[in-house]
Amino acid sequence: MANNPAQNPGYPVSAIPDPASPTPDPVSTALYTLASLAGRAHDAGSAAHTAFEVIRQTLRAQSGGLLLLNPDTSRLELEVHHNLPADDNRLAFDLGQGLPGWVALHAQPLLAADAGSDLRYRAVRPDVRSQMAVPLLADEQVLGVIVLDRLHPAAGFVPEDLDLLVRLTDEAARALRRLWHWEQLQGKARQLETLITTGQSLVAKLEPQELFDALTRDARQMLGSRAAALYLHDPGRETMRCVSLAAGSIIPLPAGDLPVSACLTGVTVNTRRQAEFADVQSAEFNGLADIPAEPGLRSVLVTPLIYEQEVLGALAVFGDRIRRFDNDAKRLCAGLASLGAVALQNARLYARAFQSEETLRKNERLTTLGLLAAEIAHEIRNPLTVLKLLHGGLGLDFADGDPRRTDMRVIGEKLDQLESIVTRVLQFGKTTGSLHSRWALADLVQDTLVLLRPKLAQAKVQCRFEPPAQPVMVEVHKGQLQQVLLNLLLNSMQAMPEGGLITLTLGTTGPAATLDLTDTGGGIAPGLQPRIFDSFLSGREDGTGLGLAIAKRVMLSHHGDITLVSTDPAGTTMRLTLPFSR
Repeated sequence: MANNPAQNPGYPVSAIPDPASPTPDPVSTALYTLASLAGRAHDAGSAAHTAFEVIRQTLRAQSGGLLLLNPDTSRLELEVHHNLPADDNRLAFDLGQGLPGWVALHAQPLLAADAGSDLRYRAVRPDVRSQMAVPLLADEQVLGVIVLDRLHPAAGFVPEDLDLLVRLTDEAARALRRLWHWEQLQGKARQLETLITTGQSLVAKLEPQELFDALTRDARQMLGSRAAALYLHDPGRETMRCVSLAAGSIIPLPAGDLPVSACLTGVTVNTRRQAEFADVQSAEFNGLADIPAEPGLRSVLVTPLIYEQEVLGALAVFGDRIRRFDNDAKRLCAGLASLGAVALQNARLYARAFQSEETLRKNERLTTLGLLAAEIAHEIRNPLTVLKLLHGGLGLDFADGDPRRTDMRVIGEKLDQLESIVTRVLQFGKTTGSLHSRWALADLVQDTLVLLRPKLAQAKVQCRFEPPAQPVMVEVHKGQLQQVLLNLLLNSMQAMPEGGLITLTLGTTGPAATLDLTDTGGGIAPGLQPRIFDSFLSGREDGTGLGLAIAKRVMLSHHGDITLVSTDPAGTTMRLTLPFSR
């Protein structure tokens, strides 16, 4: 018989009774099989097939199907069927359309003992004589409908069959609901894991274009969308620029700087909120400059990238059909956009740090030139003074018509001009006392380490510094002292080409503060150690030999000093000494 589990391949093996035991009731067997689906099925799809077959065979239906409600289209779409033309477009029902649509709309079971006489019936097979449909409910919400048909007029469905179908469908709904929830939890866990991995990957990317492409690629993959695009916002010019687009096929990027007022993504810039649009191919979206020229892109979810109240840009995720994005997709996209905003700001800070380092390098060269000019002017001033004295003491007085009188006058003027130039150079090289101010030495060290953080990471050098509990105050020129620290730190990094450790220790000795800088480099060559503070002395081919010489002069001008404490193949320690602030 059709309802004998032992002869029915649709029943799982575990539901087949032992021949030696009493023959079980088919309804009890069906209920047991449906109840145990949640523990035995591998996925909700296979469980839905098994559940439908168990119900169909128990009620001896010749055809039918399980239809699920699509939340995007609000239509019932065929998930499982038996003896139905699966490619027939009549197998999709709007709410209220046909017996399945009526059941989904009213969330009530329905029996049409004579299907042909029921005005709500819509024929899919011409030989159906009797039909019944029951809603698949979860927390009073319709998830779908189970529809069963009988083809013989003499064996139509009766009310008792409808009651049984309701019982079986309720049991199947409970099992399927647990499986659907389990799959949703697994999906969310995978998304969360992917989001964490993506966040770690994004923050590590410092090249802007590499970051842009990774963000759009990951957004497209995580949300299963047709395409994803990233737009950067320029608040000064009020424009948007598409900097990356990830898609399954080649889609041209919207080119150039686009006015915010002419962009769909401009909505999120102005509102600072997510915005979704069901169909960007409709007439109301014509003329928007930032929508890619691709007719296959339909729905779009736009999420702003916000960092500390500043809108950096917008992430747009495009679908290939008209749909509404659920809350999970919105939260996922918001999380990805937040990670993208942090990564983008991190990349910008990294670029600024390198620019600052380059500026400091230029300042160092200018400082070197200034000190050299001051030294040269100082050395010129002494012989120049002698020349002026000798010239004035010659007492040469030639006649008015003698050309030598003019020559003596010109020589005197030029000597005065040279003295004026030397005086201006020396005065320009002086550091006014007003540039000195009171600072916590630990703050200056930490500010310098922040400036060098990208360079340290790139060189694989770790820096260890623990500020003291009580601040150590000194009166210094901040820029000059930071230049000394930068010079020492960069020297230590260059002494450790394979990476290493720099330790800074802040202490006190008598009326002065001390800052020891220790690296794990190869040390200073013995022949160079006594002369490391001499000008133009360098142990590197690309060195100028001026860095430590300038550092020494700066420290002496602050009534402090810089000394070499120790050096050997295990590392080098340099010490800065500065008097306490009054």
